[in-house]
Amino acid sequence: MKKKIELKNLSVNYSNKTAFGPVSFDVYENEILSIIGPANSGKSSLLKAINRMTDFNSEAKVSGEMHLDGEDIYSYKDSTWVRRKIGMVSPLPVGLPMSIIDNVTYAPRMAGLKDKEKLMKIAEDCLRKAALWDEIKDRMDGLATKLSGGQQQRLTIARALSHSPEVLLLDEFSIAIDPVTTMKIEEVLLRLKSQMTIVCVTNVIHQARRLGDRTAMMLEGKIIDIDENSRIFSGQVKDKRTHDYIEGVFG
Repeated sequence: MKKKIELKNLSVNYSNKTAFGPVSFDVYENEILSIIGPANSGKSSLLKAINRMTDFNSEAKVSGEMHLDGEDIYSYKDSTWVRRKIGMVSPLPVGLPMSIIDNVTYAPRMAGLKDKEKLMKIAEDCLRKAALWDEIKDRMDGLATKLSGGQQQRLTIARALSHSPEVLLLDEFSIAIDPVTTMKIEEVLLRLKSQMTIVCVTNVIHQARRLGDRTAMMLEGKIIDIDENSRIFSGQVKDKRTHDYIEGVFG
C-alpha cells in the first residue's frame, strides 16, 4: 500500500508540557485509520499537528517530521496549502452563523471563487457526499445554526470536503449525536474512503472496529500499538494494555 502520511519522531510540547510524542507511524492511501485510547492520551493534539493547527498556538513547539506524499509539511513556512489538502472535523458541530450554502462554500469563496453556479454545484456535491442534501436542499438559504446537532455535524463534513481534501481528520465526530445519525456518518465515511485517506479519533471501541482498516492505540502520548483490525480486535496485540483498554479493564 502507498504511504500517504509518514510521521517520524513527531512531538508537540506546549510550554513545558508534552502533548504527545515522539510518535512514528504511517497512514496509507485510501484507508481509514482509527485512533483509540483514554482521555488525555494526546489523540486530539496529534490530529491538530497533522493539520498544522499548531501554527495558531504560539506556545506549541513541534519537533520531528511529517511527510505528506513524501513532502515534509513542516519545512514550509506557509501552512495554508496543508489545510487545503488535509481537512479536519472537530468534535462538536459548529455551523457558522450564515446560510447553509454559505457554510458549505466558505472555503471556495475565500479562495476567490465567485461564480454562483459553480458554488452551488460544489455545495450540492459536498452535501450529497455528506448524506445531507435530501434533508436540506429546499432551505439552502436558511441559517445553518438552526439545523439539528446531527445535521450540523454532517454540514461540517460537507464544509471540510468543499476544498477537495486528500486527507480527512475526524475528532470524535459522534460525541454529541444520536446513534442513528452516527451510523449515517459512518456510512458516509466508508464511501469516502475510495476518494481519500481518513484518520478518525474515537472513544467508541465498536466504532473503531466497524470503521477502521487499521487501529492505533494511543496512551500517555505514545502509539503503543498499530495494526490491522483483524489482529487488534482478536487479541493479537503487541502491548497488553491495548487488549485491556479494548476489554474495558481501564479507560
